[in-house]
Amino acid sequence: MLSSQSLRRSGVFFGSLKVLQRRWTPHAGPSAASRGIHVDSPPIIPSLTTSYAHGTSNISLRHTTVGETLLKTVERWPDREAVIFVQDGVRKTFAQLQQDVDQVAAGLLAIGLQKGDRLGMWAPNIYEWILIQYATARAGIILVTVNPAYQVQEAEYVLRASGCKAVVCPTQFKTQNYSDMLRELCPGIESSTPGDIRSARLPDLRSVIILDSRQPGTFHFEDVMQAGSSSFVQQLQDLQKKLFSDDPINIQFTSGTTGVPKGATLSHHNIVNNSYFVGKRMGYTWNPFNRICVPLPLFHCFASVGGSLCMAVHGVTVVFPSAGYDGKANLVAMESERCTFIYGTPTMFIDLINQPDFVKYDLSSVKGGIIGGSPCPPEIVKKIISEMGVKEITIVYGTTENSPVTFCPAPTDNMERKSETVGYIMEHTEAKIVDNNTGQVVPLGTTGELQIRGYCVMLGYWGDEAKTREAITKTGWYKTGDLATMDTFSYCRIVGRIKDMIIRGGENIYPAEIEQFLQTHVKVKEVQVVGVQDDRLGEEVCACIRLKDGEKCTVEEMKAFCKNKIAHFKIPRYFLFVTSYPLTASGKIQKHILTEEAEKQLGLRTKRTQKLNHGT
Repeated sequence: MLSSQSLRRSGVFFGSLKVLQRRWTPHAGPSAASRGIHVDSPPIIPSLTTSYAHGTSNISLRHTTVGETLLKTVERWPDREAVIFVQDGVRKTFAQLQQDVDQVAAGLLAIGLQKGDRLGMWAPNIYEWILIQYATARAGIILVTVNPAYQVQEAEYVLRASGCKAVVCPTQFKTQNYSDMLRELCPGIESSTPGDIRSARLPDLRSVIILDSRQPGTFHFEDVMQAGSSSFVQQLQDLQKKLFSDDPINIQFTSGTTGVPKGATLSHHNIVNNSYFVGKRMGYTWNPFNRICVPLPLFHCFASVGGSLCMAVHGVTVVFPSAGYDGKANLVAMESERCTFIYGTPTMFIDLINQPDFVKYDLSSVKGGIIGGSPCPPEIVKKIISEMGVKEITIVYGTTENSPVTFCPAPTDNMERKSETVGYIMEHTEAKIVDNNTGQVVPLGTTGELQIRGYCVMLGYWGDEAKTREAITKTGWYKTGDLATMDTFSYCRIVGRIKDMIIRGGENIYPAEIEQFLQTHVKVKEVQVVGVQDDRLGEEVCACIRLKDGEKCTVEEMKAFCKNKIAHFKIPRYFLFVTSYPLTASGKIQKHILTEEAEKQLGLRTKRTQKLNHGT
């Protein structure tokens, strides 16, 4: 595997540096008067004349690394609480966090990791996740976030595609036994020397670090922390001069409909600036004494950038209620820790409101919050305000490829803007809505594909130049694949998605991946997977299966076939057995019609129509 420096030179990121150099060259487009809209405060002058917005600001972009950002906050507020893991009883001040981070970073260097190496973090929301996040950034190691629900084949793909040299995980979590899965991926690991694993399935992997037990052939996390002797501490200090804000520092495997997840590669510059400007819009710059409840999984960009990194950038305290999602634990944490903000997907907020003993919790400290991860019906926003009392709730829009947030309301916006839009353009970010056929910018209020350009756009998909070229144009525009409209103040409404990706409770699910798996069942002739309307999760997975001639099958049989073979959130809720699919004249399956037919058969079609009428 090439080093990250070589990758950048050779253009594996689609010549990402070349793209960055071209992004700000003059281009034909809207008149000068219509190009910029000042967004240091909510726009009050109708400035835009077409669906193009450039968010201008008096505040410059930050050119610092993640490690430098944390250190500055530590120097400013050493004794303030930085992170709290409620169920685990872990509380750390900024000074304590920095001490632990440097110890882990020196330990990673001691076991042979170097700047540019990739390390996979395969764990739920625990303190060690935060430590690894900042320790890798401090040592110039690229963090690869691995969904803790992944099964063997899914984890293998992510670790192999990113060329991970090390992986960190607990022995197990709930039904997930990580050490057993790694033994399957690395036969003979028990007889290996720690730091010298050899596996045909994971050829780049050398080190496995187990957080909570001692296993043959692996490092124990405590041993790694203790391995950072004074010489490695000095090596870590010397290394800081060789780290730059444009260096890749995070690979997050993200959405697509091809069945193959893509590794969005983000730099220090991407995520430090995005967390700064999102926090600024939320008011963290003038009130850093906020305490943010983060029930979202840390492997997701929403939590790792919007939550954890906002802590380092703004000096806010982040509170993690539990290792895995737990609605009651969220309420307990908000009350006991006197949280002032709450983050979550629409599904999480629905679960909170519907907790049996919801009314007994004192949530009076919670003033604001962010909803993201999937479309949110206006009714949910109104319920959050009326039943939870969170008056400054906001819906944000973004993608992992954009670090992630590109549109965000002001907490003081009116109800219509809070509930029916995803806010206005972020600082130092360009957005345009284009006609799908011509590529031309459409008039205000007209639906088209939303595209983004600016500091926030990823470096590229790791090791996949072709997919990067598909996603980012030669002039630096990232094609979101989402349909949207924009008004004269740059407030944006998301109408739908061009691609068939399913968003189930904030989880991105690729239909082709499930189709390919179900196709391995001996009775299945053909399968198509679609997303159907669900009041709680936004969408649910529905598999429409054609059986082989003469075969019979039940829903229970299909669910049993899926169990423990694919992640639980990918297992279809619905299985429909069909005899044919709607086809175009050329024989291509019309998935949008198939979705309509499935929803009608399941009795969901009326709800889908109501949702679309609300513009979500």
